[in-house]
Amino acid sequence: MKSYDVIVVGAGGIGTATMCELARRGLRVLGIDRFSPPHVRGSTHGETRIIRQAYFEHPDYVPLLWRTYEHWNELQQATGARLFTPCGLVEAGPTDGEVVAGVLRAAQEHTLEVEQLSADEIAKRWPALRLPDDMTAVFEPTAGYLLVERCVDVLLQQARQHGAELLADCGVIGWQASDKAVEVATSKGSYSAASMVVTAGAWAADLLDDLGVPLTVLRKTLFWYPAAGVERATELPAFLYEFDFGVPYGFPVIDGQLMKVAVHNGGAPVDDPLRSEDQVDSHELGVTQRFLSQCVVGAGDTPTVSSTCLYTMTPDSHFIVDRHPEHANVVFAAGLSGHGYKFAPVLGEALADLVVAGKSELSIDFLGLHRFKL
Repeated sequence: MKSYDVIVVGAGGIGTATMCELARRGLRVLGIDRFSPPHVRGSTHGETRIIRQAYFEHPDYVPLLWRTYEHWNELQQATGARLFTPCGLVEAGPTDGEVVAGVLRAAQEHTLEVEQLSADEIAKRWPALRLPDDMTAVFEPTAGYLLVERCVDVLLQQARQHGAELLADCGVIGWQASDKAVEVATSKGSYSAASMVVTAGAWAADLLDDLGVPLTVLRKTLFWYPAAGVERATELPAFLYEFDFGVPYGFPVIDGQLMKVAVHNGGAPVDDPLRSEDQVDSHELGVTQRFLSQCVVGAGDTPTVSSTCLYTMTPDSHFIVDRHPEHANVVFAAGLSGHGYKFAPVLGEALADLVVAGKSELSIDFLGLHRFKL
């Protein structure tokens, strides 16, 4: 049985970043993935992801975001690959809603640059965008988007350059741990390591079922709409609007033709990620169409392309990043709840810290298992 210092189960966004960080520190690393990354069967695909700092979900994420911005910039400089495009982000909603109030709270607590904009100011700056009369809006100029598949590919390349190995198209059947080692049984044989990191996305629920924390997998649909009639479509910011009928979000046109729009909330429950159907969710289609008709002048009303991805939700919609309570040499990041990819490199750093030192100086305590009654 071949042995390593660390086995990383799941080589998607967080897994490849963790492999890269561990290998950079000189550890012998094996990554295992059920498919061949980057792929379209999990949560790390679909062209783009928003990255932002004024985090409406909770201000405690902001220090991690400062660090992850540093990581993405360093990775771009080291590789010459364009990974992050700063285009700004408009977030809109009712004054008593979750989004705008949360952005302003995070901005105030951490002294972040955020502008409050009126409907007229938005239309003047971006002629294609509209703000409903019952909404207020904020603009974060330092936000933007990540090219998600390219990021995974670059991180995987970097991990390999530092000596990490990848076992692709390989399912994990199970694992067992002692104080000194972890043995992982796979469809291609068994492997052992001193430590294991679980970053398995939608498959984390099975691998970590002994924790007793319910992880719910949801299928989400991504849409690309014709944007030839959208004025200055390539100059738009990213956007997210909080309506009572849904929370649509989207991106500027990056290919000259299509605008990606999706819905952040909701989603169809998935019993088995392997059998998740790549089909259009009619409710999410209706939300995006209604949003575009109200708020994006000139957008087409029928998507040209669609795809699906998986959200793995925790009960409180915040990540879980921690050590296994019964096995100190098993650490994990699970339940990223549809807003985790931007954190990939800083979570890779935090997980590597937990493997090497048993703790991290990064501010991850609020993401620990202790918040659940196990």
